[in-house]
Amino acid sequence: MTIDFWGLGLQAVNVLILVWLLSRVFWRPVAAAIATRQASAVALIADADATRARAGAALAEVEQARAGITDERVAALNAARGEAEAASKAILAEARSKADAMVSAAKTAILRDTEIAQTANDAKASDLSLKIAAKLLRRIDGPTVQSAFLSGLIEAIGKMSDADRVALAASPGGLEIVTSNDIGDERDTVLSMVQTALGGSTDLRFATDPDLIAGLELRSPHLNLRNSWQADLIQVHKAVTDAQ
Repeated sequence: MTIDFWGLGLQAVNVLILVWLLSRVFWRPVAAAIATRQASAVALIADADATRARAGAALAEVEQARAGITDERVAALNAARGEAEAASKAILAEARSKADAMVSAAKTAILRDTEIAQTANDAKASDLSLKIAAKLLRRIDGPTVQSAFLSGLIEAIGKMSDADRVALAASPGGLEIVTSNDIGDERDTVLSMVQTALGGSTDLRFATDPDLIAGLELRSPHLNLRNSWQADLIQVHKAVTDAQ
């Protein structure tokens, strides 16, 4: 078997030329395209990683904000609950205070009304007693009683100081001897005894006042010498009223 070295050489040259051509015309553009695609893929991966990182950071911020909102909500609820409890306690305390004040005012009003009613009842009872006493005293009015009142009037004049007695005797317009009814024949006796007690000739005149019940009184524009059961009952009424 004969080997054709020229043919082998030509084939080898053809192969080398083909390889050179492939490397120059085909492989370099393909390699460049592959490198470009690899660079693009690396860039996309980097962008994806950056986007994932941003998304993670955003998610973390969202979670943190949500936690903050939850904490604020819990704090707000706790604050609102505390304010509501404080307001409820204040309202209850105010209501209790008002209720106590109303009860105290009601007790005071009841006590005051009771005292007023008691005072009114006492006053009515006192007035009724005095009216009954006045009616009973009118029944026993007579010469003996009038004689006793005359003695009392003369005694009262005698107990006055000299200056007061002189002033009473010299009253302008004279004096009235007031009786509960017309004493008739006793006028002269009464007039004489009063004149003697006053120590002079005083202008005396008689007058009647049924409200006296019984008694003898001297009256002038500036002085009254009380001496009757009416005056006694008035003093009794005043004493009872003051005691109430």
